[in-house]
Amino acid sequence: MRILFLLLCVITCYLGWGQKDFISHDSIRIVYDDEGEGKVVLLIHGFINTRKSWSASKLKEDLIQKGYRVIVPDLRGNGASDKPHSTQFWEKNNEVKDLIALIDHENIHSYSVVAYSRGVTVASELSLHDKRITKMVLGGMGDEFTDPEWAIPTIFALAFSSKAELTEMTIGAVTYAKSIGADMICLSMQQKYQPSPSVDALKKLNLPVLIIVGDEDNAYSKTTSLSTIFSYSQTKIVDGDHNNTYKQANFSKAILSFLE
Repeated sequence: MRILFLLLCVITCYLGWGQKDFISHDSIRIVYDDEGEGKVVLLIHGFINTRKSWSASKLKEDLIQKGYRVIVPDLRGNGASDKPHSTQFWEKNNEVKDLIALIDHENIHSYSVVAYSRGVTVASELSLHDKRITKMVLGGMGDEFTDPEWAIPTIFALAFSSKAELTEMTIGAVTYAKSIGADMICLSMQQKYQPSPSVDALKKLNLPVLIIVGDEDNAYSKTTSLSTIFSYSQTKIVDGDHNNTYKQANFSKAILSFLE
């Protein structure tokens, strides 16, 4: 049965079934997958990634099988969505505005959010602007993104824009991005204008939050401090490192238990 399901997923992906698009608030085309029926779960991908990364996960498969409707966008600058290079298309939380526009476009009244890695920064900011979110899962990220002085986004923004020499910290990510043909300017913009929601604002959220991380992920040590930010949070440690945790069955199992 699982083999048949995976085969159908491959055929669906190949033929583009379930793929949709819409024009967002500032004329940027956003491409997304919309599969299954039932309560809506929005999946937000991480850095140097696309909506297709979730197709390699057990979570997406399980959500659909369990009767959820799963919506998975390519954030602007990624995958099949438009890739604007001008600053005006990245400042003022335009990635977040895209997701709100997507939910409006589909006339969805309530939904849960599952985000991983950099997607956590987008989801956290989204939660401050959209009251339709009922539950939120934040995976593979500590609390660093809430610090407006966090240096990492600036370092990577310069590295991807070729305005700084590559270092041991940045060379792997830049090399990988080039190897898959990712848009380097967009990746730089994503880092430069990465959301940084305030701790005070997040603490006021009346929203159940699951913080989930792999036991071999560098974010592991930062999850305790992240959990204290949210008033209604729980933390789950599962097997895996940063690059594979979100694909695993135990990651999916923990999230399904939280959502149900």
